[in-house]
Amino acid sequence: MYEQYSGAPGEKAMFACGRQSVKFPVPVFVRSSASVVGKKEGEGPLGALFDVIGQDDLFGANTWEEAESCLQRDALHLAVKKAGLHTTELRYLFAGDLLGQGIATSFGLAQYGIPLFGLYGACSTCGLALSLGAMAVCGGFADHVGCVTSSHFASAEKEFRFPLGYGNQRPLSATWTVTGSGAFVLSGSRGENARAIVTGLTPGRITDYGVRDSMNMGACMAPAAADTIACHLRDFGRGPQDYDRIITGDLGVVGQQALLDLLLEQGIDIAERHTDCGIEIYDAKRQDTHAGGSGCGCSAAVLSAYVLKQIEEGVWKRVLFVPTGALLSRTSYNEGKNVPGIAHAVVLEHIG
Repeated sequence: MYEQYSGAPGEKAMFACGRQSVKFPVPVFVRSSASVVGKKEGEGPLGALFDVIGQDDLFGANTWEEAESCLQRDALHLAVKKAGLHTTELRYLFAGDLLGQGIATSFGLAQYGIPLFGLYGACSTCGLALSLGAMAVCGGFADHVGCVTSSHFASAEKEFRFPLGYGNQRPLSATWTVTGSGAFVLSGSRGENARAIVTGLTPGRITDYGVRDSMNMGACMAPAAADTIACHLRDFGRGPQDYDRIITGDLGVVGQQALLDLLLEQGIDIAERHTDCGIEIYDAKRQDTHAGGSGCGCSAAVLSAYVLKQIEEGVWKRVLFVPTGALLSRTSYNEGKNVPGIAHAVVLEHIG
């Protein structure tokens, strides 16, 4: 159960926790959320939980990039409506995507006219947006903020790999970029239907284990996830048993095993409590997605549709949400650089 800070009048609330974490002394509510996904995601195990499922992955647009902008636009509109607010009541937006210069975000959200913090954390961007948004609300810099991320299979393939028409064969370690967006409204006030409370976070560090295989994102990101989770548990003085679930963003089945092994080397066993959004969103065998799902939209859509539902209903009382990202570009890959990873952890708790 979340305990609100109750220090003496005039006493400074302490936010810093351990080496790199933050513990919020006042509530930050996930007041609402929304998910918009593509046809393939709607056919997966979580299909019944998403708010909007497109039957055409172009979403009425002319290009894949425009389609991704539509995802963000529609997800934010729905999240704000669910919160019982108007978009003019959002002081800031914290948003990002996988495309060069964040064009899915800039074109998708421009119409709202809300001050924007454009973010890039690769597939960890949902955790980055929630972290910065929650700090803005907790610090008194905003009453309400919006946090939005997205990805699109076709636009990501163009950006990082091969044009779809090339028809290249994908290795079994590869993941399938999710076509989807998740939007969240964070507030200092609960409203009528708040879904959870953000009680703390652990920003991640760039972690490089020398992996260069851009078709094995799980192996690239697992070391970063292990580093962030281990640091979080140390900073908060907790163990895996203090969480009902520890949920990574898009490691897939390959990265999941690497994560478990890396944490076991440090004496941390999360096997019974770990799941991964990239594993949950698809039926890997039936949908032929190999190692699972990936992309900014993966963790965001699963968080909104599935994870917050479990927290809201009290099935899970406390969750450590750890979106993961691989920090590469076409330039870095073509120049033979390693693929470093990063992961940001956000503590989400049931409103008791």
